[in-house]
Amino acid sequence: MKRQLILEDGTVFVGKGFGSERELIGEVVFNTGMTGYQEILSDPSYCSQIVTLTYPLIGNYGINRDDFESIEPTINGLIVKEFCEVPSNFRSQYPIDQFLKDKDIPGLAGIDTRKLTRKIREHGILKGRICSMDVNVDEIVSELQKAEWQRDQVKQVSTKRSYPSPGRGFKVVLVDFGMKHGILRELTLRNCDVIVVPYDTTAEKILSLDPDGIMLGNGPGDPKEITEGIEMIKGVLGKIPLFGICLGHQLVALACGADTERLKFGHRGSNHPVKNLETNRVEITSQNHGYTVRMESLAGTDLSVTHIALNDGTVEGLKHIKYPAFTVQYHPEASPGPEDANYLFDYFIDLMETSKKVGTNDDKTLRH
Repeated sequence: MKRQLILEDGTVFVGKGFGSERELIGEVVFNTGMTGYQEILSDPSYCSQIVTLTYPLIGNYGINRDDFESIEPTINGLIVKEFCEVPSNFRSQYPIDQFLKDKDIPGLAGIDTRKLTRKIREHGILKGRICSMDVNVDEIVSELQKAEWQRDQVKQVSTKRSYPSPGRGFKVVLVDFGMKHGILRELTLRNCDVIVVPYDTTAEKILSLDPDGIMLGNGPGDPKEITEGIEMIKGVLGKIPLFGICLGHQLVALACGADTERLKFGHRGSNHPVKNLETNRVEITSQNHGYTVRMESLAGTDLSVTHIALNDGTVEGLKHIKYPAFTVQYHPEASPGPEDANYLFDYFIDLMETSKKVGTNDDKTLRH
């Protein structure tokens, strides 16, 4: 069945539809990972986005029960060069086409994904829609141009109620801005006693739980819109050790007086090199973000840069110079991607242990 992708600038790509026949508007972005499509499809940070995968063959190892990063995906569409209809892998349970049908996610295959990626790199993120062939293209373009960028994504993907993931180690409050399950997995692997709370939980409520540490998870959208999270961070900073990932990283920067801005086309993939400025070592990281902390806005704050992206020099990690708090823009839990930065979870455990003993950890270095 022929379907088409229509972009807000009037560009049309015609290909083969698969998955659901539903039509949704979304921000068209691209991911450069060779594998990990199941984790990408289920990552809440892709809420309301249509994702183009630059690797040409997708779905060859199928879908399995173990690699989901959320229970219900919130992605608005998937675009590939070719999808595999008959996967072959010992863990495969069903093909990607069936998964997209089950989850009501539209897909488009058979288009020039290289051309689409180059367009996004040149013009920036564009709004788009995967449509049937009988729509009026001019009407869809007009609709896309008038459509506002999606808002309230964090509210959509965050848990509505707090829930525990019990352990016998340090008590950690994990704030769910749209967290990947991989973050929770890494904490439970370290025997942490985790309480997952909604994005709008107040500082008073978190402190009343008497945690040893606070984890700020990833999530979608513009960090400046998450005013509840910014105010909460201001209320807990310096009182409890804190670790922020991706959106959590950006929220800490905003809470400390820095600024964020939208990237032209974002960082999305499992092969992004990041330099640890405290060790001079390079880590290959998994990333998924459309906003970044403005380097120049850090002047005059109590934050120091610990990591930078080698591709474009943007901020990839921060450390508070007075309080036990640190953040990274990328995903140390990977899923998908390399686990070069997995040591940061161990660093967080050490930070909680040291802070519990002496009350501060200002001089600790982010080392492997």
